[in-house]
Order: sequence, then C-alpha cells, then structure tokens
Amino acid sequence: MNRYYYDFHIHSCLSPCADNDMTPNNLAAVATLAGINVMALTDHNTSKNCPAFFQAAKRNGIIPIAGMELTTAEDIHVVCLFEKLEEAMEFDSFVDKNRIRIKNKTEIFGDQLIMDGEDNVIGNDDYLLSNATLITIDDVKKTVESFNGVSYPAHIDREANGIIATLGTFPEECGFLCTEFYDENKIDEYTEKYLNLKEKKLLVSSDAHYIWDIKDKRDYFEIDDEPYSSDKVRREIFKALRMVDKS
Repeated sequence: MNRYYYDFHIHSCLSPCADNDMTPNNLAAVATLAGINVMALTDHNTSKNCPAFFQAAKRNGIIPIAGMELTTAEDIHVVCLFEKLEEAMEFDSFVDKNRIRIKNKTEIFGDQLIMDGEDNVIGNDDYLLSNATLITIDDVKKTVESFNGVSYPAHIDREANGIIATLGTFPEECGFLCTEFYDENKIDEYTEKYLNLKEKKLLVSSDAHYIWDIKDKRDYFEIDDEPYSSDKVRREIFKALRMVDKS
C-alpha cells in the first residue's frame, strides 16, 4: 500500500475567474513541488483543457484526472470526475449543449483560454463558462454516472455556490456518496450539524484559481498499486470514491 496525495479541484486559465498563469504545464509543475501525486483539472462547465493537462502531467510524473466543476441550474457547484479522458470529453460535449450562452466580457470576468500541451493558446471560449447550466442538482449524479464518472457537491462549507448554503441542507435524495470541503477545520462543525455527512466520504481540495492557492500535500488515498501503472492508481481511486466506509 502506498499513499497518493491528491487535489481534485483545480482551475486552469480556461476558467474565467482563474489566473492566466494557471496553464496546464504550470499546474503539473507546481503539483510536483507541492508533493501532490494525483491532480484533477476541474474548470467551470468545461473539460477542454484536460487533454493538454494530461500531456503536461505525464511529463511531470503526475497522475491526471479529467474533470469539471459543473454549475447546476440552482447555481450549485458540483465536482465531476472521470476515469478516462475520453469520457470527460463526451461529458463536456453534453454540458456544452446544456449551457446558457452569455457572451463573456473579458474585462469583467477574465479570459477563457484553451491551450495545447505546450501551453500555447489554441482557442478561446467566447461564452461565459461560470454561469448556471440547465442541469439540475437532482439529475447530476445519474447524468455523470452515465458517462462513467463520479460527482459530488463542491466546497459545501462555503456560502457562494455551496449546496448547503443554497438549499439549507445536504439533501439525501440526490444520492451523493462523497462531498468536498474547502476548509478541513470546518468538518467537525458540519458533520455535527448535518448528521448524514457522517455517512459520506469527505474530501478536501484547494479549489485553486491562482498558483499560490495550490496547497502542499495533506489528504491522501492509500492504494495497493502493484503492479504499478497510473491507470491502476486512477482506477483504485475511483473505486474508493464509489464506496462509502460505514464501519
């Protein structure tokens, strides 16, 4: 068994609210410096920088996970992760058809840069990525699972776009097995107030929008990685995300 330190919530320069220095290669390089072994790229309502991130991660010895931070119709943020890059890109196409298209005002919201594996800008998304989609919170889990992915509410300890702040509770009927905290110091407070959280797998990630937001290694999975391959590690992580330890 080996420890694999993770951060499952990272934004690149494709997210309008993220710094343009959050390029795929910079993310992978900083992950190495921070001691992170597994990193997920989760831009707002898009996975289009994931192919470039996979190339950069391979060069830096980081195990990449393709993902997205989906904004639901209720304006709730949900982390969506996929075992395979191809599945993430299929989900990206699905979400693209369910976006509400508002022209991005770069002077207000920031650039939305699509990059290749060498950090060259190869395109822009002209429509704002951070606004709500047509996908409801009730439909997220089953929709993501249809693409062989895992989903869970993001930063539930925050007021902005958190599921608890928005709905007043952590709804059991949505079926989420995991959830994410931004501040690990708030876990006890929330699990005492919302008792059903004790049955969930609790994750902590940085929600980094700037290079300096990426935290040093802290949270990890213990994985039997023999015989080693990055695919095996990724597969074991998803197996753990789909299981809840009720012992």
